[in-house]
Amino acid sequence: MFVKVRTDEQIIQVEHLARIIWKEYFSAMVGSDIVDYLLETLQSRRAISDQIREGYRYFIIQPEGNAVGYFAILHKKESDEMFLSKLYLLASERGKGRGKAAMQYIESAARKENCKKISLTVFHKNTDTIAAYEKMGFTQTGSVMRDVGNNIVIHDFCMEKILH
Repeated sequence: MFVKVRTDEQIIQVEHLARIIWKEYFSAMVGSDIVDYLLETLQSRRAISDQIREGYRYFIIQPEGNAVGYFAILHKKESDEMFLSKLYLLASERGKGRGKAAMQYIESAARKENCKKISLTVFHKNTDTIAAYEKMGFTQTGSVMRDVGNNIVIHDFCMEKILH
Protein backbone atom coordinates (compact mmCIF):
# COMPACT_ATOMS: atom_id res chain seq x y z
CA MET A 1 0.00 0.00 0.00
CA PHE A 2 3.00 2.33 0.55
CA VAL A 3 5.52 2.45 -2.28
CA LYS A 4 8.84 4.18 -1.63
CA VAL A 5 9.64 6.74 -4.32
CA ARG A 6 12.88 5.70 -6.04
CA THR A 7 12.53 6.48 -9.75
CA ASP A 8 12.04 9.60 -11.87
CA GLU A 9 8.66 8.20 -12.97
CA GLN A 10 7.56 7.96 -9.33
CA ILE A 11 8.75 11.52 -8.66
CA ILE A 12 6.65 12.69 -11.62
CA GLN A 13 3.70 10.76 -10.16
CA VAL A 14 4.10 12.56 -6.80
CA GLU A 15 4.36 15.92 -8.58
CA HIS A 16 1.13 15.14 -10.44
CA LEU A 17 -0.68 14.11 -7.22
CA ALA A 18 0.56 17.26 -5.49
CA ARG A 19 -0.83 19.48 -8.26
CA ILE A 20 -4.27 17.88 -8.03
CA ILE A 21 -4.45 17.74 -4.23
CA TRP A 22 -2.97 21.15 -3.44
CA LYS A 23 -5.12 22.95 -6.03
CA GLU A 24 -8.35 21.33 -4.84
CA TYR A 25 -7.58 21.74 -1.15
CA PHE A 26 -5.53 24.90 -0.64
CA SER A 27 -6.71 27.26 -3.41
CA ALA A 28 -9.74 28.36 -1.36
CA MET A 29 -7.55 28.95 1.70
CA VAL A 30 -4.70 30.94 0.18
CA GLY A 31 -5.53 31.59 -3.47
CA SER A 32 -4.51 29.80 -6.64
CA ASP A 33 -1.53 32.08 -7.38
CA ILE A 34 0.08 31.22 -4.05
CA VAL A 35 -0.68 27.52 -4.53
CA ASP A 36 0.97 27.58 -7.97
CA TYR A 37 4.06 29.25 -6.50
CA LEU A 38 4.25 26.79 -3.60
CA LEU A 39 3.86 23.81 -5.92
CA GLU A 40 6.72 25.03 -8.10
CA THR A 41 8.89 25.83 -5.08
CA LEU A 42 8.11 22.84 -2.84
CA GLN A 43 6.57 20.05 -4.93
CA SER A 44 8.04 20.25 -8.43
CA ARG A 45 10.15 17.38 -9.76
CA ARG A 46 13.27 19.37 -8.97
CA ALA A 47 12.16 20.21 -5.42
CA ILE A 48 11.13 16.63 -4.67
CA SER A 49 14.42 15.29 -6.08
CA ASP A 50 16.36 17.80 -3.96
CA GLN A 51 14.44 16.77 -0.84
CA ILE A 52 15.13 13.09 -1.49
CA ARG A 53 18.84 13.87 -1.85
CA GLU A 54 18.63 15.69 1.53
CA GLY A 55 17.30 12.51 3.20
CA TYR A 56 13.53 12.86 2.91
CA ARG A 57 11.75 9.63 2.07
CA TYR A 58 8.68 9.95 -0.12
CA PHE A 59 6.02 7.26 -0.33
CA ILE A 60 3.07 6.92 -2.68
CA ILE A 61 -0.14 5.74 -1.02
CA GLN A 62 -1.29 3.11 -3.45
CA PRO A 63 -4.04 0.75 -2.26
CA GLU A 64 -5.20 -1.72 -4.91
CA GLY A 65 -2.50 -0.35 -7.22
CA ASN A 66 -4.04 3.13 -7.58
CA ALA A 67 -2.03 6.16 -6.45
CA VAL A 68 -4.33 8.15 -4.14
CA GLY A 69 -1.88 10.25 -2.14
CA TYR A 70 1.62 10.54 -0.78
CA PHE A 71 3.67 11.36 2.29
CA ALA A 72 7.25 12.31 3.09
CA ILE A 73 9.25 11.75 6.26
CA LEU A 74 12.69 12.73 7.51
CA HIS A 75 14.51 11.13 10.43
CA LYS A 76 16.09 13.99 12.36
CA LYS A 77 18.79 12.00 14.10
CA GLU A 78 20.09 14.94 16.16
CA SER A 79 16.74 15.17 17.98
CA ASP A 80 15.62 11.52 17.77
CA GLU A 81 12.45 12.48 15.96
CA MET A 82 10.66 11.56 12.76
CA PHE A 83 9.49 14.67 10.94
CA LEU A 84 6.32 14.18 8.91
CA SER A 85 6.89 16.66 6.10
CA LYS A 86 3.84 15.88 3.97
CA LEU A 87 0.73 13.71 4.08
CA TYR A 88 -1.80 14.35 1.32
CA LEU A 89 -4.75 12.40 -0.08
CA LEU A 90 -7.04 12.97 -3.02
CA ALA A 91 -10.42 14.37 -1.90
CA SER A 92 -12.16 11.16 -2.98
CA GLU A 93 -9.93 9.12 -0.64
CA ARG A 94 -10.34 11.11 2.57
CA GLY A 95 -12.35 9.51 5.35
CA LYS A 96 -11.50 5.97 4.23
CA GLY A 97 -8.80 5.30 6.84
CA ARG A 98 -5.94 5.88 4.40
CA GLY A 99 -4.44 8.73 6.46
CA LYS A 100 -4.71 6.65 9.61
CA ALA A 101 -3.01 3.70 7.88
CA ALA A 102 -0.24 6.00 6.64
CA MET A 103 0.24 7.33 10.17
CA GLN A 104 0.49 3.78 11.53
CA TYR A 105 3.17 3.04 8.93
CA ILE A 106 5.03 6.24 9.87
CA GLU A 107 4.81 5.42 13.59
CA SER A 108 6.13 1.93 12.93
CA ALA A 109 9.06 3.34 10.92
CA ALA A 110 9.77 5.88 13.68
CA ARG A 111 9.79 3.17 16.36
CA LYS A 112 12.10 0.94 14.27
CA GLU A 113 14.50 3.88 14.00
CA ASN A 114 14.32 4.53 17.77
CA CYS A 115 12.64 7.93 17.39
CA LYS A 116 11.14 9.38 20.55
CA LYS A 117 8.48 11.42 18.75
CA ILE A 118 6.88 12.35 15.45
CA SER A 119 6.73 16.06 14.66
CA LEU A 120 5.02 18.03 11.91
CA THR A 121 3.88 21.46 10.88
CA VAL A 122 0.39 22.22 9.57
CA PHE A 123 -1.05 25.38 8.01
CA HIS A 124 -2.86 27.29 10.75
CA LYS A 125 -6.10 27.62 8.73
CA ASN A 126 -6.20 23.88 7.99
CA THR A 127 -8.61 23.16 10.86
CA ASP A 128 -9.87 19.79 9.58
CA THR A 129 -6.34 18.43 9.34
CA ILE A 130 -5.40 19.84 12.75
CA ALA A 131 -8.42 18.05 14.24
CA ALA A 132 -7.43 14.80 12.48
CA TYR A 133 -3.91 14.98 13.88
CA GLU A 134 -5.26 15.69 17.36
CA LYS A 135 -7.50 12.63 17.04
CA MET A 136 -4.36 10.60 16.24
CA GLY A 137 -2.66 11.78 19.44
CA PHE A 138 -0.76 14.87 18.31
CA THR A 139 -0.65 18.02 20.42
CA GLN A 140 0.18 21.58 19.41
CA THR A 141 3.57 22.72 20.67
CA GLY A 142 3.83 26.19 19.13
CA SER A 143 3.81 27.94 15.79
CA VAL A 144 6.29 29.05 13.18
CA MET A 145 6.30 31.68 10.45
CA ARG A 146 8.16 30.58 7.31
CA ASP A 147 9.22 32.94 4.54
CA VAL A 148 8.94 30.84 1.38
CA GLY A 149 9.91 33.68 -0.96
CA ASN A 150 7.90 35.80 -3.36
CA ASN A 151 6.64 37.89 -0.39
CA ILE A 152 4.80 34.85 1.01
CA VAL A 153 4.99 34.03 4.69
CA ILE A 154 3.30 30.82 5.84
CA HIS A 155 1.97 30.52 9.40
CA ASP A 156 2.09 26.90 10.56
CA PHE A 157 1.26 25.24 13.85
CA CYS A 158 3.88 22.83 15.22
CA MET A 159 2.54 19.52 16.48
CA GLU A 160 4.10 16.39 17.93
CA LYS A 161 3.24 12.95 19.15
CA ILE A 162 5.42 11.37 21.83
CA LEU A 163 6.14 7.70 21.20
CA HIS A 164 6.13 5.53 24.31
